[in-house]
Amino acid sequence: MGTLILVFCTAFFVVLYATPPLIKVAILKRLFDEPGERKIHTRVVPTIGGVIIFAATLFSFSLWFEIQDLTNPFNVRQYVTEFKLLVATSLVLFFVGIKDDIIGTAPVKKLVAHVIVGLILVLIGNVRITGLHGIFEVQELPYWGSVFLSLFTYIVVVNALNLIDGVDGLAGGVGFIASSAFATWFFFANDYVYASLALALAGALLGFLVFNFSPAKIFMGDSGSLTLGLIICILSIKVIEYPTERLQGVLLHVSKPVFVIATLIYPLADTLRIFTIRASKGISPFSADRNHLHHRLIDCGLNHKWTVILIYIFNIVIICTAVLLWSVNQNITFFIIVGISALSILILYMVSKSKQQKVKGNSGEES
Repeated sequence: MGTLILVFCTAFFVVLYATPPLIKVAILKRLFDEPGERKIHTRVVPTIGGVIIFAATLFSFSLWFEIQDLTNPFNVRQYVTEFKLLVATSLVLFFVGIKDDIIGTAPVKKLVAHVIVGLILVLIGNVRITGLHGIFEVQELPYWGSVFLSLFTYIVVVNALNLIDGVDGLAGGVGFIASSAFATWFFFANDYVYASLALALAGALLGFLVFNFSPAKIFMGDSGSLTLGLIICILSIKVIEYPTERLQGVLLHVSKPVFVIATLIYPLADTLRIFTIRASKGISPFSADRNHLHHRLIDCGLNHKWTVILIYIFNIVIICTAVLLWSVNQNITFFIIVGISALSILILYMVSKSKQQKVKGNSGEES
């Protein structure tokens, strides 16, 4: 327990004390994002906050890295292998993100990097989803199906967290909620290695939110969102694949896939909605626009602060719902979570449309 607190506090204070100098350097070297037609911010803001999130997370986790289960050599080798792959893959995405933050990177090149990193994790690290664990009555998947689903999950999760980084404090706050939820899960599952990784990320993100919450003094950029997405994806798969025989209490009955979906409900729902809209229009799913749910909330009259707070509350409510319904059939719980999310999006869409029509009506009357 003491080590876990040290992991969290180390990452938090590294970010807290290293970010102000980073902001100064970014401004001096003109590493900032300027206001534009599609941009919400109205002033220049440094975009390399991911540097400190990446550094603080890996520094804290490496410094306090400790394997509790020394009686099982297989577990020791597994943890060490996965730690090495975490460092290797996060370095790849970090530098891809840094390049994109500074001079830009073509979407195709970023996709190639995602596929390479995903294949390293799935084929070399064996960090993959082996089955749906009872969702839709499906248990085990064939190896090829497992590889495809795991690679698809990785690409979706990383890009989902990257796409929601459009409002001050949103990606950082959602990432903090997700990593805290996973840290809690691993703590009660007595897996302190992955609890440490989740807490290292949570501490770094909480420290970053001090400077990123509205009005933001710095953005995490792709170097931060890609690193965030990678770690969250690894934690998600490890939760889904955690051995049931090592669980006890409520965790034994909570559906692991449903818990993960609930934890990532906002980025997944927003990405699915955005990709569907763009596909229906015949444009690239990776093209930029203002159709995200957080843009809709701002169009309804909310500012950055209340937009992200409302999304935080929504995310926490969905996670609590998944846990509190532990005694309910997991398929029913899944549809309840999806139904609540779909209903919330529908209500938001109708309110946003009504607001836009009212504004158009007022403009027509004035002219």
